Amino acid sequence: MRKPKIVILGAGYGGLMTTVRLQKQLGVNEADITLVNKNNYHYESTWLHEASAGTLPADRTRYKVTDVIDKSKVHFLVDTVTSINREEKTVALSKGGELNYDYLVVSLGYEAETFGIKGLKEHAFSIANLNAARQIREHIEYQFATYNTEKDRRDDRLTIVVGGAGFTGIEFLGELANRAPELCQEFDVPQEKVRIICVEAAPTVLPGFDPELVEYAVNQLEKKGVEFKIGTAIKEATEEGIIVAKDDQVEEIKAGTVVWAAGVRGNHLVEDSGFENMRGRVKVDPYLRAPGHDDVFIVGDCSLIINEEINRPYPPTAQIAMQQGEICAKNLAVLVRGQGELEAFTPDLKGSVCSLGEDDAIGVVFGRKVWGSKASFMKKMVDNRALFMIGGPGLVMKKGKFNIL
Repeated sequence: MRKPKIVILGAGYGGLMTTVRLQKQLGVNEADITLVNKNNYHYESTWLHEASAGTLPADRTRYKVTDVIDKSKVHFLVDTVTSINREEKTVALSKGGELNYDYLVVSLGYEAETFGIKGLKEHAFSIANLNAARQIREHIEYQFATYNTEKDRRDDRLTIVVGGAGFTGIEFLGELANRAPELCQEFDVPQEKVRIICVEAAPTVLPGFDPELVEYAVNQLEKKGVEFKIGTAIKEATEEGIIVAKDDQVEEIKAGTVVWAAGVRGNHLVEDSGFENMRGRVKVDPYLRAPGHDDVFIVGDCSLIINEEINRPYPPTAQIAMQQGEICAKNLAVLVRGQGELEAFTPDLKGSVCSLGEDDAIGVVFGRKVWGSKASFMKKMVDNRALFMIGGPGLVMKKGKFNIL
């Protein structure tokens, strides 16, 4: 009998977890498994704020996919997906190849969502991937390095605007607030010349998070010099900075660096391929399949799951993506073998921790609020656990975070 072909698109948290669990559950003669990723490495997207600020070397955030997959069971292709044909059950790749599938797993990750704000794509950076993080770091360092060498020096050259006060924005601000004094010392820049401004359209920082912890986070960041403009919307990004509005007041903020961290959406290929979607995210069935397509599973940032208690989508987190990967692998094994029952996916949220820099954080873990060094310790343990689940103790020893005190 012909072995069923399983194609997994993307080696992010969801796709890679699906792959490593599937290779343990299926024998080499049970299925042909192909993993496609545009890079030969996986990067920890939850660490990109550190690489962007320069507090963690970019290479620390990534590891080779071949370090964690069983090459006797998984065929790994470094290529970019260009289209998915649902009717023909094929995937087209940029190098000209085409893959047939019996079962498809779409885990293509996120893209920045600019909500149509004028000039953002042209004049703002986004913490979108590893190379974007490198670019942000290099740009900020360049601003500091050239501050004392430019004849016509802009006073706002060292003003950094961060658009968005959600998880990514706050975690980036925490790293940036710690990094700025180091850059001032390195490049002989007076610290009072540096401004770090956070602009958030919502009425609060970290919407939906515990108010007491939010207050702690804001106070800690303000002590380090971060300025918050809450309830303020970015209307436009320009070569010189941004234009914001609050109520009827419009203000121009000139800045040498603008980083957009206020929104993500699913990969555009989900839309282009004709799946029912909302901003590139598919509302999957209980078994993580696309509506009307029992042979297509969607996990990670491209999937949409409603929290019935509040009738709102669960946020697309690494925690949920990895849990989806485990269930997706189980369900694929059931389908391949034609025996057993499919397992419905229910998020099992252990908690949520938001870092405020190297030695500070806030979070709710197993229902208990934590902050300060204790929360920072928990954050590092969460990061290490993600490594362990994918690559075991060897990957933790190689890439883990051990500066826990």
